[in-house]
Amino acid sequence: MSVRSVIVAAALALTVAAAPHPDVADPSGADQEAAPAPRTVSGWLPYWDQESAYRTALRHRDQLHTVSPFWYEAKDDGRVAPHMGAGDKRVIDGLHKAGIKVVPTVHERLGPGRLAALVTDPKRRARHIEALMTTVRSRAYDGLDIDYETHAPSPDDAYTQVRAGYAEFITVLCRRLHAERKQCITTVSPQARGNGRIWDYRRLGAASDRLRIMAYNLHWAGGKPGPLSSPDWYEDILKHATRLVPRAKIEMALPAFGWDWAATGKRTRARAVTWQSAEELRRRKGARYHLDPESKTPHFSYTEGKQRRVVWYQDARGTAAHLPVLRKYGVRHTALWALNFEDPALWRTLARG
Repeated sequence: MSVRSVIVAAALALTVAAAPHPDVADPSGADQEAAPAPRTVSGWLPYWDQESAYRTALRHRDQLHTVSPFWYEAKDDGRVAPHMGAGDKRVIDGLHKAGIKVVPTVHERLGPGRLAALVTDPKRRARHIEALMTTVRSRAYDGLDIDYETHAPSPDDAYTQVRAGYAEFITVLCRRLHAERKQCITTVSPQARGNGRIWDYRRLGAASDRLRIMAYNLHWAGGKPGPLSSPDWYEDILKHATRLVPRAKIEMALPAFGWDWAATGKRTRARAVTWQSAEELRRRKGARYHLDPESKTPHFSYTEGKQRRVVWYQDARGTAAHLPVLRKYGVRHTALWALNFEDPALWRTLARG
């Protein structure tokens, strides 16, 4: 299962509760810095929290340039299936009226090898592209965001074929979208510390209007507890990405969520939390807020029965400590996973660059 699918599945069970920000100093940390270039923001809109996320988007219309509703799912026969609430005209029209482009996300949860087969077989690939074009024409959409993550693992002898097949799929799809004056956004995982080799960043970046790099899950639900991101990791990601993709096309997708791991007892998959639900949990448990000095991300621990649990997540204070790396590499485009997950102070932090 892809990392994003794990997040989606876990998030469907969340009850998102608004909570105050931790009692810390100004989270932006920008008072001591010169004003940088304006930062653009896009955001994913989760279908399971659609109304609240939509209201969040409208509140921040002055900062958001693109919203990607998480509305569609690719199937292994090439079809594109809608999620609950997909194509909601009220949401589309409301976002457009607010001056925000609507570029829905198509994701997938295909089994091992099935996505590889879809993108490497020319006939199946062509049928799928037609289904995607039908989807983008079905509403007043401004383009598509393609978020396919289950390419690997594949046998080493098939690796280059899958990598090339996916790059060809994106290249042809983007050409078709551009011919109809639609945007083509490709969402990818980071290429850092040996990960993400399935993506041909150079070809994907050349074809796409934006390459959205999911800059989170340095530690993920199926692994050991730890921060979702860090400045050093962002350094690795951007040092590599900016060699292959024009800076103006890179969009760093920042986390507004976290994971709640079992720190003792039986190791199980972590639970997904948003900033809001994490803060509500922290305050309810009376847990102390800590900002990790190395990763610059918040964390806390608490007990549940006889088990000790640890939560790592991200907030405005932590994000402010990560943004200097983006500025260093001249990357001014950011995305947010996901709308209505975030620390409200994050918008002020992003506005300051």
